[in-house]
Amino acid sequence: MEALLSIDYTYDFVADDGKLTTGKVGQAIEKKLVALTKEFIDNDEFVVFAIDGHDPTDNYHPENNLFPPHNVMGTSGRDLYGSLADLYEEKINADNVYWLDKRHYSAFSGTDLDIRLRERKITKIHLTGVCTDICVLHTAVDAYNLGYEIVIHESCVQSFDEEGHKWALRHFKNTLGAEIR
Repeated sequence: MEALLSIDYTYDFVADDGKLTTGKVGQAIEKKLVALTKEFIDNDEFVVFAIDGHDPTDNYHPENNLFPPHNVMGTSGRDLYGSLADLYEEKINADNVYWLDKRHYSAFSGTDLDIRLRERKITKIHLTGVCTDICVLHTAVDAYNLGYEIVIHESCVQSFDEEGHKWALRHFKNTLGAEIR
């Protein structure tokens, strides 16, 4: 069984005026990311929207010292970006669609993601979203350590750091054994 993880494709990470935006490069993957997500949902595959959620007053969260406040709980910055938001709203009540709040880079860190995947006998995960070299990378590393097969959809991931994006794609393939499509 397979699942698709849509990671952090939100207003703050993609919109021109987002708080920590990938900007135009993030916007450029929208059509392919949405089409792939819709394909998984329509084929009754499990789709997880793994979305950053931060509290800027949390003095113990390390990201609060590394990045400006972004994806703050209760703000529109956490809304899915563009037509992905429309797809989610259309499919929100589907049994195979799951919203996952996450506090850390990895969608596995401190969440029930591994349990939900194993309950469904999922062994292969497809990763999409932003940022390739941060949240997508850390999710992929944890997936690898948990024994999942990994597929990275190159046309559906992006970063605000082009060098980091390219490095992460090589790392997925050469170090994690991921399939790059």
